[in-house]
Amino acid sequence: MAKSPMNYEIPSELRDFAEKSVEQAKKAFDGFLGAASKAASAAETQTVAVQTNSKELATKAFGYAEQNVGAAFEHAQKLVRAKDIQEVFHLQQEYLKAQAAALQVQMKELGTHVQSSVQKAATEAQATLQKATVEVQEAAAKVQKAATDATKRK
Repeated sequence: MAKSPMNYEIPSELRDFAEKSVEQAKKAFDGFLGAASKAASAAETQTVAVQTNSKELATKAFGYAEQNVGAAFEHAQKLVRAKDIQEVFHLQQEYLKAQAAALQVQMKELGTHVQSSVQKAATEAQATLQKATVEVQEAAAKVQKAATDATKRK
């Protein structure tokens, strides 16, 4: 006696429910990907801003180095022309005073630039994070609503 294979048929309602659930899950996942993509794009924009600020800082620092080296060569030329040791000491004293003042101004300007750059980057990062958080929360709310709707249709 041959046994007939058991025929297990999946009800169409269950298949429809499963299909809609998969579609909703895909839409929710696409929403998460969109939010993540926007966050990554915003992070890239911030990276470019930080690089620009770093380049400005490096340019400023190289400018200061050029000024300081120029002052050192000018000082060396004056020293070579000095007539006696008193003039050498006087020139050295003037040079040290001028360089101390110049370095103070340069450090203050660099510090202000760094502080401004860090503050700007932090503000932008906070805004980006808040925006990404809102987008992820919206995507999560859509997923939750889709799950609730799917449960109600069951």
